[in-house]
This record gives sequence, C-alpha cells and structure tokens, in this order.
Amino acid sequence: MADFSRLPGPNADLWDWQLLAACRGVDSSLFFHPEGERGAARSAREASAKEVCMRCPVRAECAAHALQVREPYGVWGGLTEDEREELLGRARNRLVTGPQETAPEPGEDADGAGPPREPGPVNGSRRDPGVAESAQPVGEF
Repeated sequence: MADFSRLPGPNADLWDWQLLAACRGVDSSLFFHPEGERGAARSAREASAKEVCMRCPVRAECAAHALQVREPYGVWGGLTEDEREELLGRARNRLVTGPQETAPEPGEDADGAGPPREPGPVNGSRRDPGVAESAQPVGEF
C-alpha cells in the first residue's frame, strides 16, 4: 500500500504536473496489471505503458512521485513496480553499506597499481541512465 503519510498536503501546485501527463485519457488498465497477469502478457502490457511514458513531458515528476510515496502498483514514469522496488532497494543498500570502493580491473593489483582508470561505483550504486535525475532515489527510503 502507498505510504500516504509521504503525500504532500492539498496544495494543487504540487499536483499540476499530472495535467500535462501523456497518460491522461488513456485507459488506466494499460498501467495496472489485472489479478494474476504474468509472463508475456504482462511484459507486453508494461512495454505499451512505457511507450506512453517515454513520450511524456512529466515523466521525471511522475517517477519521482512514485518513488517518494512508494506507489505499490502500476507503471509510473516509465518504471514498473519491480523496477521501483529495485531502485529503492539499491538506495537502502547504499544507506546501509555506505560508499563502496571500486574493484580492481583485471591485471591490476589489489593495491591499485596498474593502468589508470576512472573510478566508478559498484554494488548497484550506479544511477539509472533511463530515469531523469529528479526521479533518482535520494535521501532516506
């Protein structure tokens, strides 16, 4: 169930982004799976929903909303419920484990000797390139 305590108050300005959503007027069953839907049928429906999201001018706001209030069902901002749960899980893991050192490249000693390379995060702490910066999970989840 969505965490309604995380929803903003009755300030219409906070919800105006929904007026611009590409999904307005689209049958909501495209974005929410029926009871027991699995496999190819679910994948096809989610892909169709994501097509609507990909052309949406407020995709980032929608995804950020879904992550913030932990929408439990449906496709929001191009993210399925499983994808949102994965993003939130990664954010929780970063909070618990903290920043991680990068693993040595093949041929590089554990002390870092070897060819120079650009450092990068490991253990799932990379940002999702398919989601706008404002939709990336931040803060406490």
